[in-house]
Amino acid sequence: MVNLLISQLRLLEWGWEVGMGVLVWLLIPLVAAVGAGLWGSWANRTRKTRGDGPELDGYARFCAAMEKSHTST
Repeated sequence: MVNLLISQLRLLEWGWEVGMGVLVWLLIPLVAAVGAGLWGSWANRTRKTRGDGPELDGYARFCAAMEKSHTST
């Protein structure tokens, strides 16, 4: 019975250090999650949209070039 009590006292002696170690290990994924959230919001920020103008102009030139090559043969 005495040995059981002594072992319990030893656990209380370094229990604070173990608790702080657990908190440190829990902070690592928490900081990673917050960092991932910040990066995700930054990566998904609204940017200036330039519209479909340049792409449609290029497609129109491509279609015109295709039609020109087919009509000349």
